[in-house]
Amino acid sequence: MDEARLSAHLEVSGLVRQVQAAGGFAMVLSKGERDAGTIMVVTCEKGRNSRAWERMPQADGSRDWTCIRSEDPDLPGAFTEFVDRRRSQDSDLWIVELDIADAERFIGSPGTKG
Repeated sequence: MDEARLSAHLEVSGLVRQVQAAGGFAMVLSKGERDAGTIMVVTCEKGRNSRAWERMPQADGSRDWTCIRSEDPDLPGAFTEFVDRRRSQDSDLWIVELDIADAERFIGSPGTKG
């Protein structure tokens, strides 16, 4: 049996409010399908070290937040091109940017250090 899923627009709204309440900046970059859309979260700190996160299926059937792309300082513009390409490929996709220290905590992921 599938668990009840929170509507995409409510989840995105909650993320934005949590980050803003913690003193960070959050912005919806792209609105997708209101109820069943998928969500990509872009995390950064002071506009740097961007990472893109999406829920990926796990072996146990759960869907955990996984970093699918990290900004490469040696390839300026490549990260933005990736996000734009994902947006154009999936009209149901929500993209929300969270700009705050340790932004991964808002999606329940420990992040990656390195």
